Amino acid sequence: MPAGRARLLLAVNPGSTSTKLALFAGRARGGAPRLRDERVIAHCAGELRRFRRVADQASWRAGLVERYLRQVGVAAGELAAVVGRGGLLRPLAGGTYRVNARMLGELRGARWGEHASNLGAILAARLARRAGCPAFIVDPVVVDELAPEARLSGLPELPRRSVFHALSQRAAARQAAARLGLGCQRAHLVVAHLGGGISVGAHRLGRVVEVNNALDGEGPFSPERAGTLPAGELVRLAISGRRSRTELLGMVTGRGGLVAHLGTNSLLEVERRAARGERRAKLVFAALAYGIARAILAAAAALGRRPQAVVLTGGMARSRKLVGAIRRRAGWLAPFLVFPGNLEMPALAAGAWRVLAGLERARSY
Repeated sequence: MPAGRARLLLAVNPGSTSTKLALFAGRARGGAPRLRDERVIAHCAGELRRFRRVADQASWRAGLVERYLRQVGVAAGELAAVVGRGGLLRPLAGGTYRVNARMLGELRGARWGEHASNLGAILAARLARRAGCPAFIVDPVVVDELAPEARLSGLPELPRRSVFHALSQRAAARQAAARLGLGCQRAHLVVAHLGGGISVGAHRLGRVVEVNNALDGEGPFSPERAGTLPAGELVRLAISGRRSRTELLGMVTGRGGLVAHLGTNSLLEVERRAARGERRAKLVFAALAYGIARAILAAAAALGRRPQAVVLTGGMARSRKLVGAIRRRAGWLAPFLVFPGNLEMPALAAGAWRVLAGLERARSY
């Protein structure tokens, strides 16, 4: 990126029912990129039903992104980079990765699983090729830096996997380390992403050495995920014949947690019902906070010392009631730092900018 000249970074975050877009202006020397514009393009079920596989949506979604760029008056030549959300790939170390042919082939073929996030690198590559600029992904969900002892479960056939909100957690860890006057490479932190899924990670000197598999619903229960369940009861339910494979997986990853207990995935609704005196809502809210606090304290064991901070991020970190309830149980461990909301789009742009500015080397897949 030429020194002193502002260039644009396009961040693309494809989800199951939307494509989030954000334009950032960055300079080679001059701080993190600044948000210039953002847009969420919603996709209705009828539009998506036309496509048999997720990868088949690439041309259609790329056309919508190009229309957005025309609407905001951005020419392809103004883009310094396009950065996409990382999808389901083989386990990786954290960092910014240059999109290459091998990555695209595995994502198009869904070698490691089918998910809307697989379109992130595919769209980035397509758009970057037309703009004549590099394409990146940053901290995909498959970031795996688990300590060797953290990989073992009680059964050799079932090793633990690291699949979590890596982009969000690592962005929050960077902010926390800066607040503490440290670099991530010198920080010991416990970071919790609190959203539709919940992941709690132990960040030791820049590496996430312990974290729950949030994709499969491991860890605390969340608005939609069941969390870690009693193993024996789960096995007995699975072999009882009362539920199909699809139903069981849906119960664990989409219809568990708040949905299962109270019929809603809205924390705000649960808080309202608890405030009106609904005993069940009060109990479930308390259990949610308890589970998160318990996971935070457990993650600290992986650090081998007290963390310098406990960091909360994600949409549910906006709730003062939830943050307060977690702090009452785990606040004795370390100071709490709260970065509420979604950090993903700025984190994508910042990852690409660090490479363009020469602050970090792009990793190769």
